[in-house]
Amino acid sequence: MQNTRVALVGAGFMGRMHGQVYTALEGVDLVHVVDKDAERATSVAGPHGASTSASLDNLPEVDVVDICLPTDLHAEFAVRVLEMGKHVVCEKPMAISLAEADRMIEASERAGKRLMIAHCIRFWPEYVELRRLVESGELGRLLSLTMMRYSPFPSWGSDNWLADERRAGGAALDLHIHDTDFATYLMGRAPDEMVSFGNVDERGVSHVSTTMSFGETVIHAEGSWNLPAKAAFKMAFRATFERGAAIMDGGPLMVVTDEGSRVPEMPKMAASGAGGNISDLGGYYYELKYFYDALRDGKPLDQITPASSRLSLETVLAEIEAVKGARTVAA
Repeated sequence: MQNTRVALVGAGFMGRMHGQVYTALEGVDLVHVVDKDAERATSVAGPHGASTSASLDNLPEVDVVDICLPTDLHAEFAVRVLEMGKHVVCEKPMAISLAEADRMIEASERAGKRLMIAHCIRFWPEYVELRRLVESGELGRLLSLTMMRYSPFPSWGSDNWLADERRAGGAALDLHIHDTDFATYLMGRAPDEMVSFGNVDERGVSHVSTTMSFGETVIHAEGSWNLPAKAAFKMAFRATFERGAAIMDGGPLMVVTDEGSRVPEMPKMAASGAGGNISDLGGYYYELKYFYDALRDGKPLDQITPASSRLSLETVLAEIEAVKGARTVAA
């Protein structure tokens, strides 16, 4: 069987991360890299022997286009690529607005081509184990889940695009959406009720604190990029069940019960030289492997549908509205 041929659009931080994943994926060849910065494109393309160009106009014959561009460009490029008859995997968040997300979904349906938004936390091993604990009922019903994601401002974006709310949507849409997405994915639906507060500055919502109710389960998520430049990135969660807890906070995931604790073994894949705040390729590797395995085997992308990615976007946009209005909104 012929390997799947991929073009990567965007050779910034996320493009470099995806480029590293393609060195590890079997049955997938990165054959072309598109970036307006020729040096960046070459740095990602080099290890793969891939060609480069500054635009989609010179795209060679490929099966999939992987979009790692600023958020405000996702819809424009995804729709164009889908209309070219190519499958699309696109970095999160899906788009800057619901209207643009709908354009992407409609283009995918018209073309009959796959569209997957790369929400890596759904595939991060510790979060995969948390979901397994919830679904299995091993510790009883999930009572509450608290998730945190803190970072200095991500200054690595080209042209400082992350500081422009019109392009990035602030910390709420760029960073915090990881945890909002996991909440709606874990529970399989939008929250029944939601309240959000936070901080707003010239970059948009720079800190958000949200509590959601899903029946008898309460989920709280906080995200911020207001930490000092030298502070370490942190992601953490604490899940409380009827008969135990699952805790990840600055160390390995621990599953705790009245009888004791255990540390589930988690796979690790080192990320080297990509910059940014991630040292483990895990979620990036597994999300892309999932996409290409499904494509090769003709299986549906049930784990991460366009509709579920749209729901995450819709929920975060409601959070932003609530923070700016300092009021409760219905999800």
